[in-house]
Amino acid sequence: MKPILSLPEDLRNKISAGEVIERPASVIKELLENSIDAGATEITVVVEKGGHQLIQVRDNGHGITADGLGQAFLRYTTSKISKVDDLFKIRTLGFRGEALASIASVSEINVSSSVDESAGYQMDLVNGVTDAIKAAPPIGGTEITVRNLFYNTPARKKFLKSATTEFRQIVKMLRRFGLEFPEVSFQLMHNDKTILNLTPENLEERIIALTDPSYRDQLLPVNMIKGDYNISGFVGTLNLVRGRPGEQYLFVNRRFIQNRLLNSAVYAAYESLVKRGEYPFSLLNLVLPPDQLDVNVHPRKIEVRFTDEWRIYHVVKSAVREALASILATIPSFEQHVGQMVTFGKEIDPNQRQEPLWFTPAKQSESGADLQRAKEYVSNLADKKEEATAIEGSIMWQVHDKYIISQINSGLVIIDQHVAHERVLFEDALLAFDSTPLSAQTLLFPEILEFSTDEYSVLLDILPYLEKLGFRMKENGQNKILLEAIPSDMGWGNENSVIRDIIDHYVANREKSSSYVENLAASFACHAAVKAGDSLTIEEMQVLVNRLFATKHPYYCPHGRPIIVQLSLEELDQRFERT
Repeated sequence: MKPILSLPEDLRNKISAGEVIERPASVIKELLENSIDAGATEITVVVEKGGHQLIQVRDNGHGITADGLGQAFLRYTTSKISKVDDLFKIRTLGFRGEALASIASVSEINVSSSVDESAGYQMDLVNGVTDAIKAAPPIGGTEITVRNLFYNTPARKKFLKSATTEFRQIVKMLRRFGLEFPEVSFQLMHNDKTILNLTPENLEERIIALTDPSYRDQLLPVNMIKGDYNISGFVGTLNLVRGRPGEQYLFVNRRFIQNRLLNSAVYAAYESLVKRGEYPFSLLNLVLPPDQLDVNVHPRKIEVRFTDEWRIYHVVKSAVREALASILATIPSFEQHVGQMVTFGKEIDPNQRQEPLWFTPAKQSESGADLQRAKEYVSNLADKKEEATAIEGSIMWQVHDKYIISQINSGLVIIDQHVAHERVLFEDALLAFDSTPLSAQTLLFPEILEFSTDEYSVLLDILPYLEKLGFRMKENGQNKILLEAIPSDMGWGNENSVIRDIIDHYVANREKSSSYVENLAASFACHAAVKAGDSLTIEEMQVLVNRLFATKHPYYCPHGRPIIVQLSLEELDQRFERT
């Protein structure tokens, strides 16, 4: 057995750094927290190659003295706490005295700072070892430059993602701080290009600046005081419900946290308004006495422990429910209408000719041979012992603008129009990515679309693929594009929502999908396909069915949902108790 040894300080520092510093965004988080704690009102973040090469944070905070500069990068040195009791009175973002030492142990650092306009100081650190402190021009704050992150820990460096992915995490981090501190100006530059430029403003304006102008009339204020709990912020109307999480922000004493129970309190408030898998926008600031929570739980300080978590749950739920009162008031209650006569417009003329309900019979297909071959194929869908016989006809109907029904020799076949079109578009998209781009239809009036910073970052990543699908667009200012054409297979008028839905769907499924292109193809197909409720003409139904059976896998959509259901004559006879 090997002897038990005390680890050298250099190794201890690198192990500790692994708990706090995971990627470039982690460095920026720690530096931003220090800037905020120093009272900064103007912060600039400069990044090169997604933070792989350079990270720089400049602020106009109180600055660090020459003596403090020598102490700041030593482990467990801090100006924010001095005794155990202080852990339960924390009002600053940082407090452990670990962050700067952790960053310094895995990078090369230059720091400059001044506490007034009379003198400034600078210092270099390599592998956590400080150089001599030198006099420097005053800069009215602090500037920390981090180069070559993880240069001395190759095992950590190889786990960094691409510059694009790491930069996306940086944008996500800046967005949180921007929402947390709307009174502070933030500027983000990447590879000499300005990505974010946020000026001091109120919270509502900051939300709009970081999301989309369309949010302006869709935010409902949250304000509630219950005892020593104070909750403020905004939640979104149903127009801001998304198909993926990501726009749910929870801050406790101005610290971003993740807490499943409190998130579930928000969803519980929306319970009668959204379906499972739908996520409303929410940004809540919870202020409570520091001694009622423990922030010293997680190395990255994103988890906290409350003394009375369930009480907070009910306060959050009540606050959000109160904000949603105007929406909830519009939902009809079943009890309110019991015993009341309900009318539907004008009276019915008894002499009026009765029209067939639900069904619109279709004419014989012009491409009858293809349709007949497709239906023969469908007739074998169920695992039958008897052999399928000839199809008796090619009549088609659309039911409730949702399903296509057709008679086959052994009964009925029902096709879900949305997932059928989804399968067609999915395989078309894969083919487009591989070889032949899809055709496009030029918009009569090109449309300017504006995105949030992180949405725009994703859009730029997938832009070459979107162009192969038939979208034609070009940059038109910060976080804006000019959309000039859309795929020929896509309907007009909803291109804005389709592109946003593709981005949402792609991001939500990025970790689940084993294939980048399949995920993107599925995202496009899901949101560009005809929807339930879209009325189809006879010809459109015929074309859709024919194209469906020209695909490699006509029975299931890319997400695994069935496309076709067959009802045999035997099943129908049993339902009607025929012998």
